[in-house]
Amino acid sequence: MTRAAIAARLTGFAALLLAASAGATDRAQASDDPAWAITEDLTTEIGPRPAGSDREAAARRWAVERLKAMGFANVREEAYRMPVWQRGEEAAWLTAPFLPQQLTVVGLGNSGATGAQGIEAEIVYFESYDALAAAPDSAVKGKIVFVDNQMKAAQDGSGYGYFGRGRFIGPNVAAKKGALAIVIRSIGTDSHRIAHAGVTNFADGVTPIPAAALSNPDADQLVRQWRRHPGALRLKLLLTPRRLEQQASGNVIAEVPGSDPAASPVILACHLDSWDQGTGAIDDAAGCGIITAAAKHVMAAGQPRRTIRILWAGAEEVGGFGGKAYFDAHGKERHAAALESDFGADRVWRVDFKLPDSAKPLTDRIAAALAPLGITRGKDPASGGTDIGALVAAGTPVIDLQQDGTRYFDIHHTPDDTLDKVDPAQLRQNVAAWTATLAILANSSDSELP
Repeated sequence: MTRAAIAARLTGFAALLLAASAGATDRAQASDDPAWAITEDLTTEIGPRPAGSDREAAARRWAVERLKAMGFANVREEAYRMPVWQRGEEAAWLTAPFLPQQLTVVGLGNSGATGAQGIEAEIVYFESYDALAAAPDSAVKGKIVFVDNQMKAAQDGSGYGYFGRGRFIGPNVAAKKGALAIVIRSIGTDSHRIAHAGVTNFADGVTPIPAAALSNPDADQLVRQWRRHPGALRLKLLLTPRRLEQQASGNVIAEVPGSDPAASPVILACHLDSWDQGTGAIDDAAGCGIITAAAKHVMAAGQPRRTIRILWAGAEEVGGFGGKAYFDAHGKERHAAALESDFGADRVWRVDFKLPDSAKPLTDRIAAALAPLGITRGKDPASGGTDIGALVAAGTPVIDLQQDGTRYFDIHHTPDDTLDKVDPAQLRQNVAAWTATLAILANSSDSELP
């Protein structure tokens, strides 16, 4: 069978897979799906996988065993070391001007510590990150900053970058202005009394201050009290994290060897680590399931021309250490294209490309193959994700299979990130889309992708 015939067969298979998925809405029917099996088994047998922890190490061992059992070649761990932040005690209370009320809070990665007795101070309110950034130091010094981010749900998750600044860089700004601590409204779109974790970063020379996120209902409560008594609100905060320098982490890599050793490989990425509150089902066990299932289907149909390389990256959540380590080890190699699945498990609705002009026939074939799956072609260039970010920045062509993110930030980085949030039918639609795309990419010519 020719490579073109293999690709055509696989795109037809993708349509059949999607049709089968329409009836596979319960977990029992999904049990024969490799994407579901990986997602279920990883979250059940390992559970949370914090970066640099013993649990992440156990997940790497689990991944190597699973990928070998699935028939992939060149399966190995690639180790690196990284600084690790460990969560401690976490609690918060509004203490004045009303009767004390405990709040639901979670420390942000890289947060400083309050000490075992906690700290208590006046709250200064800012409606947004921009308002905090514009405030004079005198308005902040010695106080606990509160930043009120009100993110709204969107199919493309576009609010995350804008509102996420309150978490990404808000604590650094508050620390430079002399704040005692900072709490933010969770970067999430739910109304549940659960707080959204996530990493923050402090610039060199800036001493980390205690930094935490409140659940949305608790943030609402704080705002109501503030409106009744501006300037009189006080908060007690307890955070006791610690830092461990240079702990072990690593990536897991596997391959489907191509028939042409001179052809540059296609790389598919996900991340193996997760935050510690849930079991990392949508972020990102499902992503690992999706890309691996697609590679398995292509492998089963016949040897592709190009090698397919699977990257299950470590330590993505706390700064993209796995993607950086991969680039340090393999960045000088030419990659034909890079793709990443790290936006949950809901259906793919759009495909974006950033490929050379020579690849226009290729992009047309991919768009045509995806159209029967309900996927439209986007107008914006693809940008990739954290684990392939360094490759993309260096010029590697990239394709984004954009997932529906309408409910993603209801669950993201919370205790609710568990297996029951994964819809087997939508997961299979992802696998169908990835299989069709990968079949075409892995059998593309050098005139299309060098």
